[in-house]
Amino acid sequence: RVTVPGVRIPLLPQKKIHEPSPKEIECRHMDFFCEMPLAILGDIGIPLKNNNLIMKRTKWIILSFVAAVMMAVLGFCIKQYYHFAVSNFKSVDGESHAYHVYPEMTSDSLMGAILEDYEMASDLAWCLHCRYLKYTQPKPGHYRFAEKISNRDVIRRLQLGEETPIKLSFTQSIRTREQLAGHMGKKLLLDSADVIQRLNDKEYLAHFGLTPETAVCLFIPNTYEVYWTMSADQLFARMYKEYQRFWNDERKAKAEKLGLSPVEVATIASIIASETNKKEEYPIIASIYINRLKKGIALQACPTVIFAVGDFKLRRVLKRHLAIDSPYNTYKYRGLPPGPIRLARPDVIDAVLNAPKTDYLYMCANPDFSGTHIFSSSYAKHSAVARQYQRALNQRRVR
Repeated sequence: RVTVPGVRIPLLPQKKIHEPSPKEIECRHMDFFCEMPLAILGDIGIPLKNNNLIMKRTKWIILSFVAAVMMAVLGFCIKQYYHFAVSNFKSVDGESHAYHVYPEMTSDSLMGAILEDYEMASDLAWCLHCRYLKYTQPKPGHYRFAEKISNRDVIRRLQLGEETPIKLSFTQSIRTREQLAGHMGKKLLLDSADVIQRLNDKEYLAHFGLTPETAVCLFIPNTYEVYWTMSADQLFARMYKEYQRFWNDERKAKAEKLGLSPVEVATIASIIASETNKKEEYPIIASIYINRLKKGIALQACPTVIFAVGDFKLRRVLKRHLAIDSPYNTYKYRGLPPGPIRLARPDVIDAVLNAPKTDYLYMCANPDFSGTHIFSSSYAKHSAVARQYQRALNQRRVR
């Protein structure tokens, strides 16, 4: 202040300074941010009128922006959920597709195979969901996927090994244990060497009441649903259950009535299946072999000789073949061979169990090559038919 000599200036009372509260400071900050656009408008020369209206518009713009961001986030989340739980893969041809996943297969190689048959809607969704579910490596197995499938279904099934069962069929075309093991090795993940080792193991087969010669009886021709990754032991256990189910009390009673065991019935059926494919002849041929067994006459079945020789393309059995020393040579050894010479279908087995009573002891292929047979009860008639058939073979130069 300025001091004037001789003049006394009274002191003015000091004004008390107001300290704002925290709430007032917060309100001032809000006012600043709301009025900031107005100050900017003023700086560029726009009249500041209707401040309340402009503030409302500003707030509406901010809210709209926030809402747009929220909608975008919501849309992204909905899309991700759709790919996760509903569908991210769609079949190109509208059909389901199956894949074998081997132990050494990676997720990338499997995905490459899948993308040959399916269109993926979102790579990003697949990567995100794999990371979310911690999926890195598929479990071995056979998997069939529907026309449309979600990421969750694909990942969970591959993670947990939820396989699709496959159809495993056995047919009468299988003759030997080696063929049987090779067939299973082609259809299943297991090693055929593991199968043949068990088919030749006496102690192992004893648990099923079988021997290496009769082991094929366990595999009754039919179609079964199994898992592609099942082990050899699991397969044998499953087929034993099917074997027991087939040989129920009724069939066992019929076999016992004939004086035969289930294995012996299967052995006769295997010879019949090798003799003809005419179903109407199954029961008659069965009656012939049963009659010969009861009378102690050698079966003299050519299919058993062919089995002993091991040449299944052999079209004509000659004298040199009949001389082979093998328990499967029913011209040389009486009774049944040690075991079946091929797998026999259930209908052929049932034909043996329900064989009619006849007096037939002989049969010969029809000289007209129709695939049928001529049955005889006397050796004289049979010999006459056999000579006709031999002449027919010679005329056709069948060797």
